[in-house]
Amino acid sequence: MPDNEFGYTAWGRDWVRLAEPLRLTKPEPLLPRARSIARNNGVRIEIEGTVVRAHIHRGNEASITHLELTSFPRATIDAIAAVVPADALALSDDLHAAVIAAGISVTPILAATDCSCRARNARCLHMLAACYAVVRLIDETPWLALDLQGYRSTPPAEAPDTTVSISRWTPIDALDPAVYFG
Repeated sequence: MPDNEFGYTAWGRDWVRLAEPLRLTKPEPLLPRARSIARNNGVRIEIEGTVVRAHIHRGNEASITHLELTSFPRATIDAIAAVVPADALALSDDLHAAVIAAGISVTPILAATDCSCRARNARCLHMLAACYAVVRLIDETPWLALDLQGYRSTPPAEAPDTTVSISRWTPIDALDPAVYFG
């Protein structure tokens, strides 16, 4: 039985650092509620490439949170492939240690975050709950930690340093009424 409910694998602990960065100097009051939401299955996760979409229903409010991760550059993918066997069914903590020993960082980097809630903070309760929900998925399937960063998908055609942002709002005149209302 694992000691830590979130991040009991090395691959999941990297994701816990998104919610609990080491640079924080004082306690974050939202973390216990975020863990509670994730623990009680209050987050429904949809994953599409490097984008995580979390639907969170809490009380009479619902929020949709987007987390977008940067993709690994081609050189990092090749370096990881040299360490991790392609036929590995599961990624163990030993493979994580081997990847880190090879000087490869697999720590996720957020390219953009967005939430439909009223909080005007990038680190809102819903974003933190989404991170914990993703940690639980990664603990079950560690390959997800690499796949969310584009490891087994095709590399982007653009330069790897470009960031893609998700716009928070869509202008109403950008919508086609015939397509929108069907």
